Amino acid sequence: MVRNIVVLGGNSHPKLVESVCNALALPACARILTKFSSGESRCEIKDSVRGKDVYIIQTGFGGNGAKLNDHFMDLCIMISACKTGSARRVTAVLPLFPYSRQPDLPYNKAGAPLFKAPTEAGRKDYTFDSVPATPAPNVPKSAGLTNGADITNRLLKASQLNGDGPASPMVNGKPNGESYFANGTNGAASVRAHPGSYTTHDYENLSIVNAFEARPGYKQWVAQAGTLVANLLTCAGADHGQKQATSLPRLEVCHVWETMRGQQVITMDLHDPQVQGFFDVPVDNLYGRPLLKQYIQQHIPNYKDAVIISPDAGGAKRATAIADSMGVDFALIHKERRPTKITERQNASMMLVGNVVDRVCILIDDIADTGNTITRAAKLLKKEGAAKIYALVTHGVFSGDAINRINASALDKLVVTNSVPQDDHKAKLGHKLVVLDIAPIFAEAIRRVHHGESISVLFNFD
Repeated sequence: MVRNIVVLGGNSHPKLVESVCNALALPACARILTKFSSGESRCEIKDSVRGKDVYIIQTGFGGNGAKLNDHFMDLCIMISACKTGSARRVTAVLPLFPYSRQPDLPYNKAGAPLFKAPTEAGRKDYTFDSVPATPAPNVPKSAGLTNGADITNRLLKASQLNGDGPASPMVNGKPNGESYFANGTNGAASVRAHPGSYTTHDYENLSIVNAFEARPGYKQWVAQAGTLVANLLTCAGADHGQKQATSLPRLEVCHVWETMRGQQVITMDLHDPQVQGFFDVPVDNLYGRPLLKQYIQQHIPNYKDAVIISPDAGGAKRATAIADSMGVDFALIHKERRPTKITERQNASMMLVGNVVDRVCILIDDIADTGNTITRAAKLLKKEGAAKIYALVTHGVFSGDAINRINASALDKLVVTNSVPQDDHKAKLGHKLVVLDIAPIFAEAIRRVHHGESISVLFNFD
């Protein structure tokens, strides 16, 4: 039994909290974590945490996505409550780290799939096809960045039909002063005075073009969610020590500063490892590879003759690490991303690099959200002659139409961990879904961190 330690669980994954506590042979901390009628979170810790190491388990999952932010706010409040209760050290245990797919990069290059409104019952809006097709002779060229329309011509035609606008904003190669600067006003005032006039940012004519379409070169500013989440977690309990440090005796000041520094984050398989650099506290990024490797060795017959495949270039390093350690062949699926509309996510055509004919294929990825990547990859592998297709994923989020998409896909087995609750997914996918337990890994990580032991053995998957 581990002493002087408290495991505090959130509401996101109660079963995982119970499994970790059983592995550590200690009860979960008694607490009250509910909401007021106004929607505000209420946290009350009923057990003493003074001078103890507190590990708060709260995964980044909200079912349909509506509760994810609530769970994260609960986590911040629990951290603050523990620091206020004079905990010696507070460690946030996040099997699936929230917002790790939104780094400080343009959103059309990285990030989680955008939310779509629910579709009608029985309607199938997902597809496994690669759209648009790769350009080739006698193949129509896609709209690309032109959006298939010219906003200037559409505004011009509408203005001429109304009879209240000029034929062109240019007269003899110069701006039409009567249209743009009538009565000595600027362009914006002119638009208000003359409804028929327009510019490339004419928002009063939106009814004509239905919606404003951004042109090439338009900069879409994106919030830096990854940095913000890291700062919120780091600072959730720092103010308590900061305020008391100025008025306490020297020995207590040292203890307070030690308490303020005593924060840590334990997570698994970060989608973007660069997220670790956003923190001012230690981050232990555990690997799910040992579990995936063990499953391959124990449940896939003749795995030495199989092919381990990365569904995209971003996961190549993750897949090759397993392939090299097991002496298995490796293949790669390359995505050629070309946007169809500048306001939508980029579609991609997929191309296989490697031979999979009559062989067992093992797709390796870190997260399955909408399931679009792995299901399209499975379709491509089946088309190329794969005998059987497995998909091994660390985090099975399965949002949107993911369950229906996976059921209709060419996947024979989908293996995930219980970093997020999988009971509902298991009920819908049946024998097609296999769930691996990560509770022993996190229990051992908590034990080693508490005793000041190295956890590098947990990183070893060779």
